[in-house]
Amino acid sequence: MRDEHRMVQSISAFFPAYNDAGTIASMIVLADLTLREITEDYEIVVVNDGSSDHTPEILDEMAALYPRLRIIHHRKNRGYGGALRSGFSHATKEAIFYTDGDAQYDPRELALLVPALRDGVDVVNGYKIQRSDPLHRVIIGRLYHHVAKLAFGLKIRDVDCDFRLIRRHVFDKVQLEKDGGIICVELMKKVQDAGFVVAEVPVHHYHRAYGKSQFFNLRRVFRVGVDLADLWFALVLHRGTRTIAEPPPIPLSKD
Repeated sequence: MRDEHRMVQSISAFFPAYNDAGTIASMIVLADLTLREITEDYEIVVVNDGSSDHTPEILDEMAALYPRLRIIHHRKNRGYGGALRSGFSHATKEAIFYTDGDAQYDPRELALLVPALRDGVDVVNGYKIQRSDPLHRVIIGRLYHHVAKLAFGLKIRDVDCDFRLIRRHVFDKVQLEKDGGIICVELMKKVQDAGFVVAEVPVHHYHRAYGKSQFFNLRRVFRVGVDLADLWFALVLHRGTRTIAEPPPIPLSKD
């Protein structure tokens, strides 16, 4: 174990997977190789979110080969947010890493995030060095990024970079509720409002080699807009009163 990795005693790495039969096995293999170099205490969790391809069968085969791999099967698709919430709830280690199962991020770059999770840092957020997507997705992604940053007052460089390492105690104060793709905005807004310290690390983003994105069609873009508006009313207009546990009131002195 390298010295810069000793600050993290244990890690849960999880991947939400939906019809990722062409990539999920390689993600598990690379994650296992990387985690071995970081800590002796780790687990890998994959949330199969109601996949209709061969993802479930591949995951069950991989679980027979990798004793530290646990598979969570959703019988029905719960949405990206539902898959993330399931993964967070099943993670058992001190630090929780997640990225998507479609291989647009390299799980070996988890090794870049771990040294940034030094004392006093609660979340390490990746940010894309360059987005490797078709032009229309780049444009929509940039628009989404700027709207979310402006509307929610987010200070991070990359709102929708799903490559994060989070200390477990963060979820004592941050309770996630959304089932859709806007859960990443919900997560980072609640992290920021709770006063947690966020470090940022550049990571690579790769062309999607298998499958199709769940998000980039007109119906889903419209749905995301509606969901963002609802989230803005809940977390900005009403200042997220349900997000952060309020301290008990201080009794008034009788003097």
